[in-house]
Amino acid sequence: MKIIGITWPQSSWKGTVVDFLKSEGYEHLSVRSFLTDEIIKRWLTIDRDNMRDVANDLRSKFWPSYIIEQLFQKAKESWKPTIIESIRCVGEIETLRKESDFFLLWIDADQKIRYERAINRWSETDHISRQKFQEQENAEMNNSDPTKQNISECMKMADLIITNNWTIAEFREKLLNSL
Repeated sequence: MKIIGITWPQSSWKGTVVDFLKSEGYEHLSVRSFLTDEIIKRWLTIDRDNMRDVANDLRSKFWPSYIIEQLFQKAKESWKPTIIESIRCVGEIETLRKESDFFLLWIDADQKIRYERAINRWSETDHISRQKFQEQENAEMNNSDPTKQNISECMKMADLIITNNWTIAEFREKLLNSL
């Protein structure tokens, strides 16, 4: 089964990739949606800090690739090509590489551009200052604990890296030429 995973620092426009792949027939599974459901069950506020904390809690209670394995089981039910977004841990990537035909895409952009995108998007996780944005990113970037996010190591494992400092139209064209 073909799985494309996406990893990125926040607000790199991974949603554009998801929309494109969905239009190409891919099923879409999201770690964020999985975590949002868990946050609601716990009566917590849906924000980036709680997403990170709940993800880390689930990984420490079970195992480092627990969340991705739950999504992978859903993907196996349809056996369609699938995109899984919000991959944040090395163990998640290792599990998907063992279990499927897996391709990891890293999407990035300059931090200033990403912060402006987050503010303009204004979702429930984006009501933050520039300083808070940087703090959240730093908390997710490097961790030696396998149950926590380690986005910088995930980037090193990517099969394709796209730096997205473009407009949406330019980004779509670049994406079409890359996949």
